[in-house]
Amino acid sequence: MRRRLIGGDWCQVQTSRRGRARELGIAPGVLPAGPLNAITDVAGVRVGHVTLWEGAEIRTGVTAIVPHPGNLFQDRVPAGLAVGNGFGKLTGMTQVIELGEIETPIVLTNTLAVPRAADAILDWTLAQPGNEEVVSVNPLVGETNDSHLNDIRRRAVTPAHVLAAIASAQGGMVAEGCVGAGTGTVAFGWKGGIGSSSRRLPANLGGWTVGTLVQSNFGGALQIMGAAVGQKLGRYYLKEQLSHGSIMIVVATDAPLADRNLTRLARRALAGLARTGAAMSNGSGDYVIAFSTSELTQRTPERRSRLATRTELPNDLASPLFLAAIEATEEAIYNSLFTAVTTSGYRGRTVEALPLDLLS
Repeated sequence: MRRRLIGGDWCQVQTSRRGRARELGIAPGVLPAGPLNAITDVAGVRVGHVTLWEGAEIRTGVTAIVPHPGNLFQDRVPAGLAVGNGFGKLTGMTQVIELGEIETPIVLTNTLAVPRAADAILDWTLAQPGNEEVVSVNPLVGETNDSHLNDIRRRAVTPAHVLAAIASAQGGMVAEGCVGAGTGTVAFGWKGGIGSSSRRLPANLGGWTVGTLVQSNFGGALQIMGAAVGQKLGRYYLKEQLSHGSIMIVVATDAPLADRNLTRLARRALAGLARTGAAMSNGSGDYVIAFSTSELTQRTPERRSRLATRTELPNDLASPLFLAAIEATEEAIYNSLFTAVTTSGYRGRTVEALPLDLLS
């Protein structure tokens, strides 16, 4: 163990292996994490990955987030969406903005796999019992561009891979780092990937849980707990023009929020992104999707077809959830970097993992 100064505090940092931020003594924020410190701390949320690591040039994959185990098309979840910078291909976003709800799993993958992922979601949704008469579906697919390490033009992701990711989705610990949609990503010039985290409010503030999952593939000047790590390590945006891609952030909560406050919650995740030193550059697609799993706000067929009374959290009680989203997003990004490993791929390129032993 070594002691390193992180953001003004001396922390015990384990340098002999990769690990999540908290395993290395880095725990941002003031709110406690959930038991798993993952998006799956929100009851009912499941995550599945398919990782494609083929030969020397395919480094990509699929990550599926399933909000609840029921029929998502019939029992839709309220949702909100925030855009930090809109250089991306987020299929289905306009209907989420317009109606404030999600009716399919959320799938993350690479840029050129978006149409195939959407097609797979259509197949999956139409095949669900109870959906025999469905003639319109809004598949929700996010992406980042992994072409630095992945031969993206080969379009290795197929609908079968997407269906496998959805089918494998489960609760419990979330695999992080170079898995699923994070297999070929790069963040701050180091290997990025999938990361997750959560926060649980104390009972006197509602006891609600907020969980996040990120697909990190973006640029900037990395900061960890306020420490200028990227600058100190000599790797940051505008030094030799180092910059890279986008980030997808998914936020889940069991708090009974309607779509308007879920949009506000999504915006707060961008503050967590900013804490890590993101540049949010012209070519970056920075998107946040937030949803609630609360049965009190679920959009069931009965509630969609007639006047209905809903219970939702008022504005004045939302602020602790906003802070939870900020903190969980920040830590999820750290986890995506800390658990990723040095990766070689397309055209012999190699992206190093963040050197944890040099954090200071």
